Amino acid sequence: MENSVWWKNGVVYQVYPRSFADTDGDGVGDIPGIVRKLDYLAEIGVDALWLSPFFPSPMKDFGYDISDYRGVDRIFGTSRDFDDLLREAHARSVRIIIDLVPNHTSDEHEWFVESRSSRDNPKRDWYVWRDGKPDGSPPNNWESIHGGGSAWEFDAATEQYYLHTFQVEQPDLDWRNPEVRAAIYDVMRFWLGRGVDGFRIDALPCVAKDDLLRDNPHNPGWREGMPLGMRQSRLNSEDAPAILEIIHQLRSVTDEFDGERVLIGEAYLPLERLMRYYGDSLDGLHLPYNFGLLEVPEWTPKTVGGLVERYEAALPEDAAPNWVLGNHDNPRVASRVGSGQARVAQMLLLTLRGTPTVYYGDEIGMTDAEITPGQTRDPQGIKDPAHNRDPARTPMQWNATENAGFSTAEPWLPIPDAKETNVESQAKDPRSMLALFRQLTRLRRETLALNVGSYVPLETGSRNVYAYLREHGGDRILITLNFGDEPEEINLPGDHKADLLSTTEMNPEAATFTETLSLRPNEGIVCRLRKTSG
Repeated sequence: MENSVWWKNGVVYQVYPRSFADTDGDGVGDIPGIVRKLDYLAEIGVDALWLSPFFPSPMKDFGYDISDYRGVDRIFGTSRDFDDLLREAHARSVRIIIDLVPNHTSDEHEWFVESRSSRDNPKRDWYVWRDGKPDGSPPNNWESIHGGGSAWEFDAATEQYYLHTFQVEQPDLDWRNPEVRAAIYDVMRFWLGRGVDGFRIDALPCVAKDDLLRDNPHNPGWREGMPLGMRQSRLNSEDAPAILEIIHQLRSVTDEFDGERVLIGEAYLPLERLMRYYGDSLDGLHLPYNFGLLEVPEWTPKTVGGLVERYEAALPEDAAPNWVLGNHDNPRVASRVGSGQARVAQMLLLTLRGTPTVYYGDEIGMTDAEITPGQTRDPQGIKDPAHNRDPARTPMQWNATENAGFSTAEPWLPIPDAKETNVESQAKDPRSMLALFRQLTRLRRETLALNVGSYVPLETGSRNVYAYLREHGGDRILITLNFGDEPEEINLPGDHKADLLSTTEMNPEAATFTETLSLRPNEGIVCRLRKTSG
């Protein structure tokens, strides 16, 4: 719209392939399943799919331990299936973004097999190997992000330690080695040449570590009950100065290809550090993922509105903003904010300035499932049960039949009661969460103010209501969100005529109000303002 590239405002939808749709009856989702659901995704207004890893893997971390960067794991299908996905998605004007995992490989990757074979192997320095301390203990105090414990594993055959920021089966590549960089850049070229529209880069800050491997300090903000992997402030194990050069090189490879390819980076960092990832001249990442809405300590207008304003103020000039409300590493939004606020949260996500990323199932209000210790598959959850990620990774709920229409076999994770929370039922209900989602995405596409308009926060006089304007070329869109469970009224200057979209009254209608706008409990309203007097 108005010469804006798609990734500056398009809706990105994350698919966790294991959990989306199973076509071969093994209880695990696959690529043909995604192909079968492309019409659904296009109909609900999705502009791009981000696929979590589908590459060959021993599945110690469910695909983030890659043994072959250029293939498709047989669990998910074949390379031909992926080509079918690209073709069919592009035919529906849906882009495909895939994961790039540059920090580590599987310990079964041929690179690591060679590296581990001897100290003088040519690929030895493709990974981070170090001698232990004189007493035989690990080289430093770094801890694994997955459940704590040492991030170093002793290899008896070569009598050195290798670094694994995540699972022991995920050895870290050494990005100081130009051969490693060249190999990963060639992987990018392979997939870009195949036709993918971009990459979401996993754990990006981790590729740049302190050259001297100095100890990490204790995290003074850590408390009992927080993830064990957060006990340290990872000041020396990630986000070293070399990251900016690496990001620039990643962008340079992407820019070798036409077609508005996109680079999205996973980086859980404070705002001022995250903003550097755009690059000095916006020649870095197109979209450093903004996880503010995932990490906000309280779901209140003051906290959320303050977050939005700080983020908007921190953005470099002309940088593209983005927002993430859910992903495979965090509890689902409906479980975080409650079912009453889940609709308001989706309205917020789809009306803020920039690119929204939606996690599969959030468009129907899926919640976290109850996973018993015996059902746990997540390696982090096995080590740190309080922070099991499986509850947010359960299969997509397509209908109310057994296994929710996901598979004919027992799913790899249990599915909660899907009697009401499923696509088939909600598609027939004009007041459903899915109906609201469709109306919001359609409104985004039809309204320049919501695509490329400015963001202007408004003072409402209520501690429970968050309001802002999106403006473009005289078009004024007002968004008011009631975060409370009581009715609210806010005052607006002048007389207005508005077309309304409400989270509770699903049929848009024309209404006139003078100064006062009423909101039901847990209601969000989108208005196109047309001044009628004054």
